[in-house]
Amino acid sequence: MHYLKITALFLFVFMLLSASCEERKVSDGEPEGDVLPPVETRDPNTSFKPAFEGQTRIQGVKTTTPYQATVIAEGLVKPWAVTLLPDGRLAITEKGGTMRIATTNGNVSSSITGFPEVDDRNQGGLLDVAPSPDFGSSRMLYFTLAERTAEGSLTAIGKGRLSDDETRIEDFRIIYRAIPYYDNSMHFGSRLLFDKNGHIFATTGERSDLATRPNAQKLNTGHGKVIRITTEGAPVPDNPFMGTEGALPEIYSYGHRNPQGLDIHPVTGELWLSEMGPRGGDELNLIKPGKNYGWATITYGIEYNGNIIGEGITQREGMEQPVYYWDPVLSPSGMAFYSSNAIPEWENNLFIGGLNSNHIARLVIKENKVVGEERLLADEGQRFRDVADGNDGALYAVTDEGRLYRIGAE
Repeated sequence: MHYLKITALFLFVFMLLSASCEERKVSDGEPEGDVLPPVETRDPNTSFKPAFEGQTRIQGVKTTTPYQATVIAEGLVKPWAVTLLPDGRLAITEKGGTMRIATTNGNVSSSITGFPEVDDRNQGGLLDVAPSPDFGSSRMLYFTLAERTAEGSLTAIGKGRLSDDETRIEDFRIIYRAIPYYDNSMHFGSRLLFDKNGHIFATTGERSDLATRPNAQKLNTGHGKVIRITTEGAPVPDNPFMGTEGALPEIYSYGHRNPQGLDIHPVTGELWLSEMGPRGGDELNLIKPGKNYGWATITYGIEYNGNIIGEGITQREGMEQPVYYWDPVLSPSGMAFYSSNAIPEWENNLFIGGLNSNHIARLVIKENKVVGEERLLADEGQRFRDVADGNDGALYAVTDEGRLYRIGAE
């Protein structure tokens, strides 16, 4: 009897410990599938230490569900954005100032015109596109572009109606300009999307030069910001700096360098952003209203010539840490959360197009931390400019070289 009591007690304790370990495993957010070494094996550019474990070079993961990546169209001319339309087709902008509409089997329209002249030098041009929430009835599309005038250039947001025959954009007009103008052709940022209330989030770059870099920290400029406006270009009334003396009321967050990726998590509704760092220090950020994301006071990168930036620090009180960073760089551009379960292990994962890294980064995110990373399409030799979440369980991506990819289950 005494032996049975001890055995029973041992089994009870073992079950408690097992349950505790299992609960801890789930709460730790470990990714499903094979766990591998970090995908990055090159030496970093800097000796900076991460602020917390898992902030960079997280463990690798590998997709186990069979999937296929297919080039469904070629010959696009410097595409910059691929965005889902409500009917499942894809709107694709081209930097020179035209748009195409593609079906998911690769039929691509002729060039759609009707845009004002854009500054398509270097990083400028016709950039992002997003359909209005009421697109089905209004046929209204919103765009970001690099506008050039005698004063210089800037990131602008405009809108126009897609004609019934889908050959042109009608009555295009600018509704917002990220002042001030500056005469170069770099760091326009320029992703935009709609929130659940029908307001617009958009990103702007700090225009790259040493002269404009400090603007990212200033609340009286539109450089290096996430802004939130109405469909008429007015600041949203509950923006964090509404009523703050000397601050532009459209600002939602600040301290950004060149953010080209923006999406809303399909479950939590939180806003996520990727931005290009300098040499090293590309970032993934979770955006909160009114927060300062540090550029160029703190960074995990260095100048392209190898010099330190500012004081050479990575942390400062009152400035947000990136959820994740890359060194060497990913060179992140457009990104999308995968909302389908057609490939179950991808559900709610984040996919970011990498430019000079020539791959798409898959990030497994649990409890607002990156817990796994995978590289997709790394053998294609393409600069992946944007990624879109289709409504058919597939991802769609465009490359600087003019390709349109469909990535989905076999």
